[in-house]
Amino acid sequence: MSFPWAKHYTPSTEFGQWMDEKLPLPRFVYNSLGAGYPAPRNLNYMWNFGSLAGIFLVVQIVTGIILAMHYAANADIAFDSVEHIMRDVNSGWMFRYAHANGASFFFMAIYLHIGRGLYYGSYKAPREMIWLLGVVIYLLAMATAFMGYVLPWGQMSFWGAKVITGLFEAIPLVGTPIQELLLGGFAPDNAALNRFFSLHYLLPFMIVGVIILHIWALHIPGSNNPTGVDVKGPQDTVPFHPYYTAKDGWTLGLALIFFSIMLFFMPNFLGHAENYIPANPLSTPANIVPEWYFWPWYAILRAFTVDFLFIPAKLLGVLAMFSAILVWFFLPWLDKSPVRSGGYRPLFKKFFWFGLIPCIAVLGYCGGAHAEEPFVMMSQIATAYYFAHFLIILPLLSSFEKPEPLPNSITEAVTGKPLEQAS
Repeated sequence: MSFPWAKHYTPSTEFGQWMDEKLPLPRFVYNSLGAGYPAPRNLNYMWNFGSLAGIFLVVQIVTGIILAMHYAANADIAFDSVEHIMRDVNSGWMFRYAHANGASFFFMAIYLHIGRGLYYGSYKAPREMIWLLGVVIYLLAMATAFMGYVLPWGQMSFWGAKVITGLFEAIPLVGTPIQELLLGGFAPDNAALNRFFSLHYLLPFMIVGVIILHIWALHIPGSNNPTGVDVKGPQDTVPFHPYYTAKDGWTLGLALIFFSIMLFFMPNFLGHAENYIPANPLSTPANIVPEWYFWPWYAILRAFTVDFLFIPAKLLGVLAMFSAILVWFFLPWLDKSPVRSGGYRPLFKKFFWFGLIPCIAVLGYCGGAHAEEPFVMMSQIATAYYFAHFLIILPLLSSFEKPEPLPNSITEAVTGKPLEQAS
């Protein structure tokens, strides 16, 4: 979106003028993240988690590059190379724990960012492309995290790779060839470890590329806001810098405090003790589970225990697990309500806070539990509601829900005065 009242970048030095003419990178930063980008004046702290996820992605890339200098992608010595990093490399333990816990903090920020988008309707027109690119970022992050989890080559790493890649066997005709292509053989071994290490190193840079597209797409219509009302004039906006850079900085400082607590006092709290045992193909762990940020999808996978007609239960689980994320691609067209923000949609608000959020919490809890009753039944009920929310409830709500009156402008929502009086 073109804002006529936006501040324009004006280089103050001869070198700045030359740089702006030859490679206008400072202008790009100024217009994207600085005073040249007018942001809605009513953004709350839920808008801070996108930048926070970006910061933790940088942490992951930096620590990952350092760890890659000492890691050996060989099934015979991969586990020992991780222990070598922990014990012999200067500050290696800190980089390893920062990388492991940084992934958790990255996904925490991502989930809060997605939740904000779901509640405030950030997937609605004209921001569909922003949302679609965001889902692509999440899928790439999932693939990156899974492949990284395999690299320590402990018990949970090995069996996690075997279980997840084994899901492709359920796909008729092409499933087994795909699995063998991923693993480079019939079971996780040297070839699989080399493939996963290469892709784990490469994919974060692909994520950075998609994030650039994500930000580019964001600056075309401008940021959404808690009211969902479009910007009407300069009174509705403030420069991104210093107002929101300061706000993002406060959130970053708070997040780094918790990150430091995890890193220095409880670095293995979110990990698995089984992964400190070298991979053993002849010894199956009692409970094979992925990292916590995959638990909801793992619960959906395990919720299907009975064949349906000619479709095996395993294939149904695989299709449901992938569909649970792919359904997000269709959200801009499933939810046809003209009102963006959930804050002005009474029924939507109830279904979101008392339906979808508890449902995902139940799936997360069941995904980390043993595949036994009552967790299987709880997973089945929560899975049914999850799909019903997106495929049935949202489309129906948009047809009969009566939204609350929207403010005439962002300024009116903030000050309680009409735009003309506030100006």
